[in-house]
Amino acid sequence: MAQQARAIRTRRMILESAATVFAERGYERTTIGEILMRAGVTKGALYFHFASKEDLALGVLDAQMLDVPLTPQEVKLQELADQAFLLTHRLQHDALVRASVALALDSGAISVDRAAPFQVWVDQVSEILMVSKARGELLPHVSVTDTAELFSGAFAGVQTMSQIMCDRADLAHRVGVLLQHLVPSICTPALLTRLDLTENRARQLAIEYDTSRRRRDEALADTHS
Repeated sequence: MAQQARAIRTRRMILESAATVFAERGYERTTIGEILMRAGVTKGALYFHFASKEDLALGVLDAQMLDVPLTPQEVKLQELADQAFLLTHRLQHDALVRASVALALDSGAISVDRAAPFQVWVDQVSEILMVSKARGELLPHVSVTDTAELFSGAFAGVQTMSQIMCDRADLAHRVGVLLQHLVPSICTPALLTRLDLTENRARQLAIEYDTSRRRRDEALADTHS
C-alpha cells in the first residue's frame, strides 16, 4: 500500500510538471528532457507511468475529469449543475486542470486526441440527461444529445471568456447565469423550485470537494507512513 501511495504521488508530480512545461512552451516544442528536469525524476520513473510524450499529454487531458464522484441527488438535473460548479472550482484552484484545458485548445498538439475530453464531458452530461428524461424531469421536446452538446459548448465558451477577461475570477457567477438560462428551457416547471443553480451552491460544493480531496490525500499519507 505504501508503494502504491508513493506511485500515485509520483504520477501526479510528473503530470503537473508536464502540464507546466506544455503551458509554457506548447506541446510540440516540449521535450521529455524538459519534463524530467522540471519533475526531478529519472527517465525510468517517468516511463514507468507514461509510455511517451503523447501518453503524458493524454494524462494531462484526463485531469479535467472529475476525480471525486458526484453525490447523487434526488432531482437528477441537480447533478448537471453540480458537475458544472465543481469543474468551475477546479479550474479556479487546480493548476493541472487549467493546464489540461489549455492543452485541449493548443492547436499545435496535432498528434494528441484533443477531442477526447470534450467527448467525455458530452457523454457525462448525456448520461445525466438520459436519467433525467427517464424520471420525467425534462420537457418532452428535449433532445438529450443536442442538449448535452449545447451545454458542453456553452460551458467551454463561458470559461474561456472568463479566463481572458479576469483569470476566471467570476466563473462561478457566469456558470450560474448559464444554468439559470438553460435549465428552465429543458426542465419540467414543477421541478425548478427544487433546483439550486446559484453561487451559494457552488461554494457549498467547493467545500465538500476540498474536504473529500483532503481526506483522500491524508489517507494516502497515512498509508505511506
